[in-house]
Amino acid sequence: MRNYFFGLDVGTQGARVVLVDQQGTLIAADDRKFKLDDTFREEQSPEIWWEACAEMMQQLIQQLPSDIDKKKIKAISVTSTSGTVIPLDAYNKPLHAAIMYSDARSAEQGKRCKEIAGRHVKDGYTGFNASSGISKMSWFQETYPEKAKDIALWIHASDYLVGKLSGNYRTTDYTNVLKSGYDLEQLAWPDYISSEIGIDRSHLQDVVPSGTVVGKLDPVLADTWGIPQLDVVVGMTDGCATQMASGAVKPGTWNTTIGTTLVIKGVTRKNVVDPLGRLYSHRHPEGYWMPGGASNTGADWISIGFADGLDALNQAAEGLIPTGELAWPLVQEGERYPIMAPQARGFAPSDLTREKLYAANMEGVAFIEKLAYEIIHELSGEELEAVYSAGGGSNSDVWLKIRASVLQVPIYKCKEASGAFGAAIMAASNTYYSSLIEAAEAMTQIEKVVQPDGELQEAYASQYENFKLKLKNLNYIA
Repeated sequence: MRNYFFGLDVGTQGARVVLVDQQGTLIAADDRKFKLDDTFREEQSPEIWWEACAEMMQQLIQQLPSDIDKKKIKAISVTSTSGTVIPLDAYNKPLHAAIMYSDARSAEQGKRCKEIAGRHVKDGYTGFNASSGISKMSWFQETYPEKAKDIALWIHASDYLVGKLSGNYRTTDYTNVLKSGYDLEQLAWPDYISSEIGIDRSHLQDVVPSGTVVGKLDPVLADTWGIPQLDVVVGMTDGCATQMASGAVKPGTWNTTIGTTLVIKGVTRKNVVDPLGRLYSHRHPEGYWMPGGASNTGADWISIGFADGLDALNQAAEGLIPTGELAWPLVQEGERYPIMAPQARGFAPSDLTREKLYAANMEGVAFIEKLAYEIIHELSGEELEAVYSAGGGSNSDVWLKIRASVLQVPIYKCKEASGAFGAAIMAASNTYYSSLIEAAEAMTQIEKVVQPDGELQEAYASQYENFKLKLKNLNYIA
């Protein structure tokens, strides 16, 4: 008997919904673009999100094939951006537009929150900045004191959708509260948030493990959509949802997503504390930790300089690796992870052919990825066992081979690794399955396994050491 689960993903410029069964088979999907003005990176109306989501849900359900038993749709969960916050009044109505994670107006408040947290927090997250929820709460209260008098609750982006679905706005999950100042070690809101930053404790949400059922679908919505009052599962942040979709959900497993940037997330048994702030840890719903970090090095260099003829470039790279060359395709100025070097610049030999530069750049990204995992090992003591890979960078077979050989572990390419799919896994994790790990193992699918190449491993071990030596000579690493 098939059972079904909805995953809803609300991003910066649009939303997507998927319906999958308990084996992770995609049944249906839809997406919408938001109608936004020029200020959408600073503020957005959460009602625009909800209108798009409600329209998608209704149309998708109406168009389901007749052999899909709607009574077997069991649960829904939501993912959205990290650091976006909304002030609600006593009637759960927004007092102001959603203050987006990408809004830089709270930079000064971010510095102050970081300094205050640093005095109180020993081993937890203190890397607050303009993109943090706590910074935006402080900024709003200082900028709009008249509106601030009417605040009853601060919520995050996914919480708004969960509230519209279930009526429960007060409960959020471990992932959403990290950048709002919640102590994931003590599982409590620390006193300094109220005493020094000035956020009223009563305005902060109740926090539960990701995957917790927090209500039932509103009966009016259930009747309108023609589905049962299914379980509504607490939302989570988009980066964590993508990690869920990749299958990297148990200790020793890691996910690397190579898109515009390179994002690494994994699972460890102990909290990974980085004194330099290069990476930070979310709390796993089953008591583990999910450390991760984002690099400015990714695949943007491909779209800028190598967008044409990718098939031919990848074919040529097969015969050129290992190149023995040292290249780092860092497009923008400065790096944040695994290197904290605002002065960093990319580099490459000037006499390479286009094909060889392409191959050397792929190797350079793999070396940055390896350096990131080495730092994680130094901080946690835990060994890398496998990497689950997602993002556009995973579409190149030769790049997968390079990365597996540099990292010296198998790489698993995920078939479906979207935020919406991750939300669907969360929806199933405690409604049909008994845990997140069980749900992910049953629902994620591996499209391809790439093993390290023995000869390449040996060559890349030497080339990697030379790469690190160049970084040291440039004073990018110690």
